[in-house]
Amino acid sequence: MSKKVGLYFGTFNPIHMGHLVIANHMVENSDLDEIWMVVTPHNPFKKKSSLLDNHHRLEMVYLATKEYDKIKPSDIEFSLPQPNYTINTLTHISDKYPAHSFSIIMGEDNLKSFHKWKNYEAILDDYSVYVYPRISEGIIETQFDNHIKINRVEAPIVQISSTMIRNAIKLDKSVRPLLSNEVWKYIDEMNFYKK
Repeated sequence: MSKKVGLYFGTFNPIHMGHLVIANHMVENSDLDEIWMVVTPHNPFKKKSSLLDNHHRLEMVYLATKEYDKIKPSDIEFSLPQPNYTINTLTHISDKYPAHSFSIIMGEDNLKSFHKWKNYEAILDDYSVYVYPRISEGIIETQFDNHIKINRVEAPIVQISSTMIRNAIKLDKSVRPLLSNEVWKYIDEMNFYKK
């Protein structure tokens, strides 16, 4: 069955309630049928030292999303050559699932630098982009404001970050309300982010 799928990319190190709030809001308040949480193997802009292994982050996304029918974990990028670019993932996933149509989900802050992405014009030729708001200095104006493929979705602004969670765990502070129960248990049992 053909579906409109929104791809929500992230290292999810760890996945937290903010990610789930945004994913759920996007799928419930747009024409998307499903959101796939695409776990990125390694972002060249992030320090690798604090990044958990791919399979642990994928497991946490699975644990966080298993009760949501419209939100799914995806390891599609694990098999792609690194460093990888979004255009490559989109081409690969479209070939693999030809019945589905795919879109990208991104924060407003990423839209500002979207023109620097590799082959961003090709992305906009073939795919739509769904943008959720981020707290910023006033309204972010971009060259894409009236673009037919850019869809802005009014979503709650969530001020939780994975970095904040990792730092709190390192300081032995409770982060339980910021994580789904299953993810919190997994992190606690595995002793992740303690040092």
